[in-house]
Amino acid sequence: MAGLGLFRAITRPVVIALGIGGIGGMVFVGFLNEFHDFASSNAFCTSCHSMTFAEAVYQGSVHYNSASGVRASCGDCHVSPGLLASTWDHAMGVTDLFKQFLGGVDYDDPVINALHLPDSAFVAREWFRKRDSASCRSCHVQEAILGERTHTAAIHREETEGKTCIDCHTNLVHRPVPDEHTFKRDAWNRMIEAEFGLEVGAADRLLTNPRRAPRAVAQPGS
Repeated sequence: MAGLGLFRAITRPVVIALGIGGIGGMVFVGFLNEFHDFASSNAFCTSCHSMTFAEAVYQGSVHYNSASGVRASCGDCHVSPGLLASTWDHAMGVTDLFKQFLGGVDYDDPVINALHLPDSAFVAREWFRKRDSASCRSCHVQEAILGERTHTAAIHREETEGKTCIDCHTNLVHRPVPDEHTFKRDAWNRMIEAEFGLEVGAADRLLTNPRRAPRAVAQPGS
């Protein structure tokens, strides 16, 4: 009798509501899939001028120019696999937009961008560690890694206990940044000053007052 009562409760309006809800759910999931593909594309990521600096180095990396023809996109590495996880990552990415437009730091300036690069690298590496390098593993199967060097396969079988991909594999795609534990801010600042022809101490001032324009060192004969 209870089953009969439940059947009678499924009236036409209920069926219509369930149908609309089901169709709406499928449309929403389809939208999330399309949004993920769009927001994970290189074109979308590099639509911000500040990201074109990273793109230039990335295009010279093995992840972009692989012998097999497989090309890892920005989203392949920097967005978690899975619809729910990727949607969360995209939502959290809004904070980067706030920093870009409202944070008071001009990341579009190549000098400012280079000075802040280590901070971005450390945050990205920690992101990989917290996820056990899930985006790396979505392409690379650890047990299948052979490598070109003699002991590569053995190392991946025997010496990875308690480690994740990013612990060993850094500086593969973007401008090399030292490990956070060995990084020396003074040395990095002096390197950037030399690279852009700035006077000594300009980098330190720019980090404390990013809106102040850098002053280039006068070149010989100028």
